[in-house]
Amino acid sequence: MNVTLYSTHCPKCLVLEQKLKAKNIEYSEVNDVGAMLDLGFKQAPILKVDNSFLAFADAVRWINEVEV
Repeated sequence: MNVTLYSTHCPKCLVLEQKLKAKNIEYSEVNDVGAMLDLGFKQAPILKVDNSFLAFADAVRWINEVEV
């Protein structure tokens, strides 16, 4: 499983970061806003799991349901 957190360190970004750490889910982090805009992101955070991009609510749901 390949997990990437696209983050601007906003409050929602920090929530996802804390949840990932609490579940011991290994992830990489991208903080380059230009790279996010190039991918078409209009908001952060975005969680990329393998080849799927998840907005905040879906990302929280995925983290809560994942078994590590």
